[in-house]
Amino acid sequence: MNLHHLLGSVEHVESLDAPAAATSRIAGRLIERTRLAGALRGSWLGHPVHPLLITIPVGTWMTSAVFDILFKDVTTARRLIAVGLAATPPTVLAGWADYSLLDRRQQRVGLVHAASNAVGVTMFWLSYRAYRRNRNRAARTYSFLGLAAISVGGALGGHLSYAQGAGMFRWQPLRAVTHRNPIEYQRAA
Repeated sequence: MNLHHLLGSVEHVESLDAPAAATSRIAGRLIERTRLAGALRGSWLGHPVHPLLITIPVGTWMTSAVFDILFKDVTTARRLIAVGLAATPPTVLAGWADYSLLDRRQQRVGLVHAASNAVGVTMFWLSYRAYRRNRNRAARTYSFLGLAAISVGGALGGHLSYAQGAGMFRWQPLRAVTHRNPIEYQRAA
């Protein structure tokens, strides 16, 4: 099985169009009302900020598993999960700020990406609760399921960014885009 083709198949699931369109409208309205739309989209950085922000929850959750499994330090594991959960809201906001700018096929992938990551966040929240209750085996199980879900979400996010080009060349003048990638210029014309 070719993983690229599997990820790309999500682009063609037309049954996602209605929920994707509704989600785009809601996200667009909410983000535009905040006056932070440009900042959340990374206008100050020159590229989308969402891919940068995801490193915090993903990094803390991966490190949490290392501290629990290798070092048997469940307190640090629990605290790292909490840091990842605290970093999730701005990460999600930045992702939703970009969502309304995506085309239909990108929105299909983005919706499944968001759903998979929502499952992952829920698993980490359950893991945190289990650690707090000294249910370490359950916490590890939830963490494993959370890592699996965010891995799927991350693969879809990578497909969205790199295979579909979401957010590419957003703030560059057309001259810079055509100089770097004449194929994109031809598609836009």
